[in-house]
Amino acid sequence: MSQNTTTTRVQPLESVTGVQLAQGIGHRPTKGFWGEAWDHVIRRPGAIFGIVWVSIVAFFAVFAPFMASGFPLIERTLDESGAVTGVTYPLLHQLTATDILLVLGSFAMIPWLLLPFKMGRSDRLIAAIMLSVQSGMAVIAASIVRDVVSGRDVSNRTREWEQAVWFAPTIAAGFAVVAALIVFWVLPFQKILSRIIAATVVAAVTAVLIVATWSEPLGQFDYRQREAGGQIEAARTLVPFSPQEGATDRDLKPPGMSLGDAVGETEAERLAQSDDRFLLGTDSLGQDVLSQMLHACRLSISIGLVSTAISVVIGVTVGALMGYFGGWVDLLLYRVVEIFMAVPVLFLLIVAAAVLPRNTYVMMAIIGCVSWTGSARFVRAEFYKLRNQDFVQSAKAVGLPLHSILFKHMLPNGVTPVLVDASFAIAAAILAEAVLSYLGLGPANQASWGRLLSEATNQVGDFKWWLAIFPGLAIFLTVLSYNLIGEAFRDAIDPKLKKARV
Repeated sequence: MSQNTTTTRVQPLESVTGVQLAQGIGHRPTKGFWGEAWDHVIRRPGAIFGIVWVSIVAFFAVFAPFMASGFPLIERTLDESGAVTGVTYPLLHQLTATDILLVLGSFAMIPWLLLPFKMGRSDRLIAAIMLSVQSGMAVIAASIVRDVVSGRDVSNRTREWEQAVWFAPTIAAGFAVVAALIVFWVLPFQKILSRIIAATVVAAVTAVLIVATWSEPLGQFDYRQREAGGQIEAARTLVPFSPQEGATDRDLKPPGMSLGDAVGETEAERLAQSDDRFLLGTDSLGQDVLSQMLHACRLSISIGLVSTAISVVIGVTVGALMGYFGGWVDLLLYRVVEIFMAVPVLFLLIVAAAVLPRNTYVMMAIIGCVSWTGSARFVRAEFYKLRNQDFVQSAKAVGLPLHSILFKHMLPNGVTPVLVDASFAIAAAILAEAVLSYLGLGPANQASWGRLLSEATNQVGDFKWWLAIFPGLAIFLTVLSYNLIGEAFRDAIDPKLKKARV
């Protein structure tokens, strides 16, 4: 005799009583502050759209040199009979230390943040950021020295030093070691040995890549001519144009025009077999718009993140001092804040960009050094509320140093509004860079959405729609995405709205 068995499915309870909660029925595990805020953010469609779009821009910022380049991935040299006599990899020789470090860091960060470790995920994120800062400081310092010693106004002795075998390794190793010593003290590892290993590995990799990419990249794009003449065979990237590579006639071409249509008749006959097309058209110099759009993602992301990081560091430091001490310290420093608030930011940026060297690092520093007042006021208000709390008085009583009280105990409890405001600051920095590039004061020889947008209307008043729609839409969506993310986080941490949701 068979016995029928039934499976009872337990439905989740919509409401429970106090007795049931005491019995463990309907109990839900509590989440941390940021976990609860993140759950609220991802329930908003606008925030999801912003996260997806920023992720797309970040992806192109990392992989644009590998996806859009006029240098072939593989170049096979052919003899007169068509046999392969040699194989080279031109694209690899054109990569910079930044290109390689971004790819290595992207692939290393995914398992570092997702795999289970004893170290907390927030500490792992801080460690990844600090190690990225270490590598970035060494690369930036080495690139500045390389640009200075390779300039036109240097002495013959300096040129001899640059050509010496020991010069590049010495500069790379020196800056890598200095950056490692700076970051070593702030890494969130408990064991000193772990700090030493992490800082040393990053310093070694950074120094090796700086030395390997010390020489200036070539600016010659004759591969198509050589390929048309039967001298080589080339395997190209997804977008076979570099941002600085222009067509022969250097004229504005609408989207969809092929390379053979974009050059003169003689050149067209030589490149008749080429089917490369300008998918988004070209600018006034005959340079591919799509390639510039992809490479400009890195400029926008880096300008936004680095300048905001600089402004947050300055603002948090000044705001912490004002809120903790009060009195004459607050009075004096807040007058400085009011001075910076009274200065027209855009006018100051234009003047500074016109006087100082026009490169990415200078623009990061300019935007970061004039946009820190918001962070300072947020931190000042939070520290005013926290300085009389019991844990702060206890820290003073046990004799902790000032930097430990401010940045180790008080700052974690008052930095939340600053982090939310940082998303709006990133959007403002991207918009400021686009405005400066639109005015012709952006980084020289650097692909930029603002510079492309400025060419939508030429000197005779002709309007080129593709130079207005594509870069304008990229600027709009990027700024909108950061604002949507910041708005979602602001609503998630608002105490009044949290009470309403409960």
